[in-house]
Amino acid sequence: MQGIYKFHVYCGRMGSLDGVFIADSELVAQAIEKGQEAYFYEVLGKHSEISVGLCNENITLVSQDEAVVRVIEEHDLCSGINPFEYLREDEDEEQDED
Repeated sequence: MQGIYKFHVYCGRMGSLDGVFIADSELVAQAIEKGQEAYFYEVLGKHSEISVGLCNENITLVSQDEAVVRVIEEHDLCSGINPFEYLREDEDEEQDED
C-alpha cells in the first residue's frame, strides 16, 4: 500500500533536510527495520557529507488514504528530499564480500 511520508533530519548548524514523498509502506518498513543508510553527498554545502540511517525518528507516515495519495500524485505535490532516492547501493555488495 502506498503512503505519504514526511522526512526530516536536523544536521546542526549546516541546516536540515526535509521532504514529503510517496512510497510503498512495506518498502519503508523494511528500510527502517534494516537501518538502511541514505547518503546525500554534499547536499548542505561543500564538505558537508551528509549520511543518515533511516529510522522512525526521521520518517513519519502522514497518510495512507488512497484518495489523498492520488491527489498528491496527480498534482505532483511531493517536494524536498526523498531519502529512498539516496539509499546506498554498495551495502549489499559489502555484505556479499564478507
